[in-house]
Amino acid sequence: MKRFSLTVVRHGETRLNKEKILQGQGIDEPLSETGFKQAAAAGRFLSNVKFTHVFSSDLTRTKQTVHAILEESKFCKDMTVNYDSRLRERKYGAAEGKALSELRAMARAAGEECPVFTPPGGETLDQVKTRGKDFFEFLCQLILKEAGQKEQLSPGAPSKCLETSLAEIFPLGNNCSSKFGCNRDAPGLVASVLVVSHGAYMRSLFGYFLSDLKCSLPATFSQSELMSVSPNTGISLFFISLEEGKEPEVEFVCLNLQEHLNEATGPPKVAALNSASES
Repeated sequence: MKRFSLTVVRHGETRLNKEKILQGQGIDEPLSETGFKQAAAAGRFLSNVKFTHVFSSDLTRTKQTVHAILEESKFCKDMTVNYDSRLRERKYGAAEGKALSELRAMARAAGEECPVFTPPGGETLDQVKTRGKDFFEFLCQLILKEAGQKEQLSPGAPSKCLETSLAEIFPLGNNCSSKFGCNRDAPGLVASVLVVSHGAYMRSLFGYFLSDLKCSLPATFSQSELMSVSPNTGISLFFISLEEGKEPEVEFVCLNLQEHLNEATGPPKVAALNSASES
């Protein structure tokens, strides 16, 4: 069995996020001043984590966020960022550049509700899920391949150093649901992956973990919490267990962590999670 950690961060705030305007893929808005502060705060929070791989959506708001995070890192400042279009936000077609309230009005006019409603020229939820699944399967195969190559060059069990760097800041002991994150006898992590993406995309990816891969959840968390839209620079952590010929096993550790936002924007408003602008 091979294990790796997956840390997923939403991009920092843009002016259009604050104004609840849909950006999707067609409106390539940069971070606002607050967004840069949020990204730097996330970077300081993650500064001691030893990432082995970094992936980001190729849109401006995610590029700026991932570079701000790495700039604060003690170990990863010079890491190469892999930009991947599969990590882009959901495409909202005719609704891009319009207020979230207009999208909801379009959905009502069509006799549907958000987020199931697909605007003209937009992506369906299934299409977004397919993108997420494709990226995740690619990532798992990459980790397995690289782990196999390392074993050939240097046989032996991986060390616990990657896990230790995560344990310093994440609640691995309190929120772990089962065997991967908390079990001292489990094999060490072969990789620690950072992904920077978007609100609606992340909700779809986490939904895939939950519904298709039967992601394990701590008893203190509900499925509805897992499907909330992350706040800007919200941080989520998963442990992934891989075996050749089997589906990955995904363990949820924490969801939409936002402690770092206290220093960037003041105390977070928990009630805003479900009403946050997705893109």
